Amino acid sequence: MPRSTSNVQAFEAHASDADLDDLCARLATARLPEPETVRRAPPGPGRWDQGVPLADLVDVVDYWRTGYNWRAFEERLNQIGQFRTTIDGLGIHFLHRRSARADATPLLLTHGWPDSIARFSHLVDELADPENEDAPAFHVVVPSLPGFGYSDKPATVGWGTEKIAAAWVELMGRLGYRRFAAHGGDWGGNITTVLAGRFPEHVLGIHTTFAEGPPGLTTDGLTETERQWAEETRDFWRHRAGYAKQQATRPQTIGYSLVDSPVGLLAWILDKFAEWSDTEDSPFETISRDRILDNVTLYWLTRTGASAARIYYESHNSLDPELRVDVPSAITAYPRDVEKCPRPWAQQRYRQIVRWNLPDNGGHFPSLEVPDYFVKDLREGLTAVLGTSR
Repeated sequence: MPRSTSNVQAFEAHASDADLDDLCARLATARLPEPETVRRAPPGPGRWDQGVPLADLVDVVDYWRTGYNWRAFEERLNQIGQFRTTIDGLGIHFLHRRSARADATPLLLTHGWPDSIARFSHLVDELADPENEDAPAFHVVVPSLPGFGYSDKPATVGWGTEKIAAAWVELMGRLGYRRFAAHGGDWGGNITTVLAGRFPEHVLGIHTTFAEGPPGLTTDGLTETERQWAEETRDFWRHRAGYAKQQATRPQTIGYSLVDSPVGLLAWILDKFAEWSDTEDSPFETISRDRILDNVTLYWLTRTGASAARIYYESHNSLDPELRVDVPSAITAYPRDVEKCPRPWAQQRYRQIVRWNLPDNGGHFPSLEVPDYFVKDLREGLTAVLGTSR
């Protein structure tokens, strides 16, 4: 049985009452702008044209102050099992739940921005010890990216996706998992791609909701749908990616607001959950306020608004054009995700796609939007991957 090394220490989350009281006080005295101007009267999709509508934000802020229970999320993390270890001088926090099943496979789950370990925390138990005995089981490891959550904040440059991927191999090795499967979306998908490309001797295979082909590929031969995907991705980066340009060039500047104002932090993150989810108006059509506030409160209490934003400064547009993935890969493209890579392009990087799935519903945060389907798809994808690699 794998054993943790002495370099791994147990960790428990416990925010002080003073920090929680301070959060409530700041929420109660927040200074808010006037309502947004809109071209069409609400309700309707135009409500979000300028960002988070004032009425929606006021409602969430009030719930955050008077109804939300951070201690429940904190307890859930502690029940899963939290740990920290130091890699290359940086403290790395992670969830680790070993399965009771003898046939379980080690599985590394990597989150992105603007989410956190909250992206997967509610799914760990089901992945580790599924109720259905025929379903695959996993020893689940969910690390917090450097600068996110309870991981340390890098004090020097260099913690980009390449270094993070190498750190994840070291982390899994310390837990006794020399070979493992990996999943990720958003930055987690990027890191999972780097893991598989750079360390194939350690990666059994991957499942990802993020696939990126090499740059400069032609649209010749693409289907009409795939051409539309390519155009939507170009439109996203041209017209809807101001957040990424800000964080890739001036993360420190926006960081002051994200660390000083809980309402500013909430609006910055909520805007992405709204725009990137498979909904017609509010993200709360598919994701509960509690789930989103678990994530936002974790950012707030750990003061990681600035440090998390720096992953864009370190790694934006940095995926090696020559990197190729030869391990078995399962790729799922959810219909309302902000980037969907045509399969002919994906195949230029991922050389062994064993499953390609196009669900009917879901956006950028499928583990939160459609959690039951996400678990089913993850299991089926990894079953296909592991059946090929073994």
